[in-house]
Formats: sequence, C-alpha cells, structure tokens
Amino acid sequence: MRAPMTDATKPPPQMTGCVCEQGGARFTEFESRDVGCDETEGRFAEVTLNRCRTCGRTWLRYLVEYEAFSRSGRWARGLINDDAAKTITPETTVAHLNGLEWYLYGGSYFDGISARRSGPMRWGP
Repeated sequence: MRAPMTDATKPPPQMTGCVCEQGGARFTEFESRDVGCDETEGRFAEVTLNRCRTCGRTWLRYLVEYEAFSRSGRWARGLINDDAAKTITPETTVAHLNGLEWYLYGGSYFDGISARRSGPMRWGP
C-alpha cells in the first residue's frame, strides 16, 4: 500500500520529455549531491540528490549493491521537490519513493532493464 502523498512528497509537474525521465539517463546529465548511507536492514544504500542539468528538476536516487551476490545491484530514482529535498534523510528515502505516483528503477538485478513503477520495491539480497 502506497503512503499518502503530502505537499512535501508530491513531485513537480510530470513527464516533460526531458532526458532525465529516462532510466538510461547518464550520470553526466545530473549535478549530484550526497545525502548519505541508509544502513537499514544492512543495506548500506547510497542516497543522492541529482539535479538535471537540462530542466533543473531534482531526483532522489537510492542505490543498493550486495558484494556477495552477483547481479544484485538495483537503484530507484524519483522526483522530489525542493522543500522535501531539504529534509530528506537516507533512512526516509525508501518511504518517499514508495509514496510517489511513479519512479524509475533499474540495475543488474533487473537484467539491466530500467523502467517506471510505483509502490514498494525489494531492496534485500
């Protein structure tokens, strides 16, 4: 079940056609700022805020990899407004992504495929 959307979790206007809306957008398309590491349930997930160099929208990115398991890498990237970006923590990132109408996801866990989805995603190994 998705968390209810509040003004803080509602993303900016959707689908502008910008390259940042594609799961395969290269890291060079963004200016990145580290939020920290989410150690919840031993995930040690890397959390960053990425501002699109083209349209200026901010994306919240969550990345997990388990060194002991091949093809375990997975990431999610969802829009976040400036007010929510000021208060987001590594530990609240998953709840934020789960509450969005949609977010992008991908990684080796998904055979390199990236797409849009909503709702919770499996983060464990």
